[in-house]
Amino acid sequence: MPKTLVVLRHAKSAWPDGVADHDRPLSDRGRQDAPAVGRWLREQGVIIELALVSSARRTVETADLVLAELDPPPHRLVSDEVYHAGAGDLLDRVRSLPDNVGTVLIIGHNPSVGMLASVLDSSSRGLMEFKTSAVAIFDLGAHWADANAGSARLRASAVPRG
Repeated sequence: MPKTLVVLRHAKSAWPDGVADHDRPLSDRGRQDAPAVGRWLREQGVIIELALVSSARRTVETADLVLAELDPPPHRLVSDEVYHAGAGDLLDRVRSLPDNVGTVLIIGHNPSVGMLASVLDSSSRGLMEFKTSAVAIFDLGAHWADANAGSARLRASAVPRG
């Protein structure tokens, strides 16, 4: 079964004084844009089975709003590992996914998610500058373990706005 990887940068966050990076919430614009991402994914016909979500507040809030637009909602795994991950760490995480899962969404941070998107499909280098709420859908081979630089094909990408 071919694999589909969806890479998403969290929606626009707020920068309140005295709040640690990990605890920053979404801004008003982020709360409007995140559901638009979910609607866009639904329009693309993507059925996500598993969402790997950074443990940062803004990323969890993005996931809440995006996944609420999907039917059925996927299983969600919130992880400090995704919060701290570089692009190589994210690619390693993709390679470790079980093959009985066909479609996975990673919700993380730049520069890691943009770099991951850029290395998956060498023709998508421009994706490295992922804006907030940027999303890209990649088609991969039959096994997650085979995910490498240049091993995927970009199917679609967007920066949905609410």
